[in-house]
Amino acid sequence: MSKSHNVVLIRDAHVVAAALRQALDEATAETRPGLEHAVALVESTTAATETQVRGHWVRSRLADVGFSGDLTSVAAIKALRGAEPGLSLLAAVRLRDDAVAHPE
Repeated sequence: MSKSHNVVLIRDAHVVAAALRQALDEATAETRPGLEHAVALVESTTAATETQVRGHWVRSRLADVGFSGDLTSVAAIKALRGAEPGLSLLAAVRLRDDAVAHPE
């Protein structure tokens, strides 16, 4: 992610997926279904683009502050900056645009 976003994107899902696969190799019949589900979930997140991850983060932060309005609104940007006071206006707009571009 560029520095202008003021948000560092860390993608370590591949490390988590490897650990889960190792656990799956050693799993009992009782724990196997849960681990298989966990592996599938983690692998689905590794397939997400950086824009999708940022969009998910934005929606999560907005939900944390109780915002449920229109993502394209000025109120969404204001709520995001309220949730993350260090975000510049430009960064908040770009991040909001990622959320608009990749709805869940």
